[in-house]
Amino acid sequence: MSPVRRLATALALVSALWVVAAPAPSALAETTLKVVMHSDLKIVDPIWTTAYIVRNHGYMVYDTLFAMDAKGEIKPQMVDRYEVSADKLTYTMTLRDGLLWHDGTPVTAEDCVASIKRWGAKDSMGQKMMAFVKELQVVNPKTFRIVLKAPTGLVLGALGKPSSNVPFMMPKRVAETDPNKQISDFIGSGPFVFKKEEWKPGDKAVYVKFDRYKPRPEPASGLAGGKVVKVDRVEWKAIPDHQTAINALLAGEVDYLESPPHDLYPVLKQDANVRLVTLNPLGNQYTFRFNTLYKPFDNAKVRQAVFYAFNQEDFLKAVIGDPAYYKTCKSFFPCGSPLATTKGMDGLLESNVEKARGLLKEAGYDGTPVILMHSTDLAVLANLAPVAKALMERAGFKVDMHSMDWQTLVSRRSKKDPPDKGGWNAFLTSWVAGDILNPVMMGFMNASCDKAMFGWPCDKEIESLRDQFARETDPAKQKAIAEAVQVRETHYPTHLPLGQWYGAVAARKNVTGMIEAPVTVFWNVEKKGR
Repeated sequence: MSPVRRLATALALVSALWVVAAPAPSALAETTLKVVMHSDLKIVDPIWTTAYIVRNHGYMVYDTLFAMDAKGEIKPQMVDRYEVSADKLTYTMTLRDGLLWHDGTPVTAEDCVASIKRWGAKDSMGQKMMAFVKELQVVNPKTFRIVLKAPTGLVLGALGKPSSNVPFMMPKRVAETDPNKQISDFIGSGPFVFKKEEWKPGDKAVYVKFDRYKPRPEPASGLAGGKVVKVDRVEWKAIPDHQTAINALLAGEVDYLESPPHDLYPVLKQDANVRLVTLNPLGNQYTFRFNTLYKPFDNAKVRQAVFYAFNQEDFLKAVIGDPAYYKTCKSFFPCGSPLATTKGMDGLLESNVEKARGLLKEAGYDGTPVILMHSTDLAVLANLAPVAKALMERAGFKVDMHSMDWQTLVSRRSKKDPPDKGGWNAFLTSWVAGDILNPVMMGFMNASCDKAMFGWPCDKEIESLRDQFARETDPAKQKAIAEAVQVRETHYPTHLPLGQWYGAVAARKNVTGMIEAPVTVFWNVEKKGR
């Protein structure tokens, strides 16, 4: 054999061996996005709780009939087409072709009707919408009707509401679970499949691309449009220490931080491989929530005293610090949104200690301690309760602050037990602006007694005004009703608005395609190399 022939043979043999040893193309192609979310995932039923980490989980696994786009408009999502009768009493909705549950079975109208019923029993806006519903009718496997008793403009807005509780569609067998009990079957029809066997609270939650998901043809916009998944796997890593999470991002061990602390933004800005991106331009609102079932907050005058004792600046400085990322806003509805108003708020939230003390005296406050739940593990909440405690004590309250992680707080706040028997009197949290744009949408404004959210306020006047808002379609008249609700809130407080704040996600620069929306979502997100 000639030297040239021998060389050619040797090269062919090496090439063949390389082909045998080379990894399969599919293994090379798998892309894993590693994320640190704002909280660990311990609860996985987005109807049972309003906790945002569970809502975020819901958007991974489930889909919605309608969704809000980047302009705030409600668009069809799972629905292909819908019709509204001339008398505005019947909505007929037909599902898109190709919708499948993760077990391969088709999504049906029966599934959607059952899901609407479960969500409507739990969610504040859903409850109000269902008060107008006469009947939910299944027409055929892909079509159902919502028949109303009276016209309301709530139907599409409620079914397309962007945040907690989101009307996620679930299989009928799952949706028939009592809304006050957590589900145990996590099959959805959304763009990702939840890997239950890999879920380890305190360590990680894992989602993989649902290959049979059929995105809408429109480009992604807000929470609407095509949910095109561009990674194979998403891992939510539980790293409770913020500095450790930052170090992991800087080292490239994780790709994305949902909620880095504001005081560490300068560190992130110094790294050329990391960028900060604001995805929720309308921001968030801090709130103080009362439990109206027990002393001392069963007395509206005592709750008014807190209104006078607090000021927003102290809370915002203690948690956010940088004025570039917060602003005071004496409105229950987000500043920058159509219904924002300062009506009725003169003199409130200005730390008028003498006024607060006077109201406590008028109310006959007897020193009953306020059990104040304090979330310690979320940077954007951790400093709120200590500020509230200090301001309340200045006004004459006795405060017993109980510290715990956020998931424990989420579980405890659902309990109606007396405060000295494992219950609570108050806690602080944050709402995305997209959750509180009007009196019907705002969960904490629901004052329907036992049907209200944890805290269980009970006020016929607030509920009457919310009903009026639900029936009204004229924006000017809606504005007047919203102002009236706010004024009533100053006499019968269900919660207190403590200012607006803004945040950014931190991501490696090889991560692109993040969606501007009030919720952190992972469709359209792409990761290329390191």
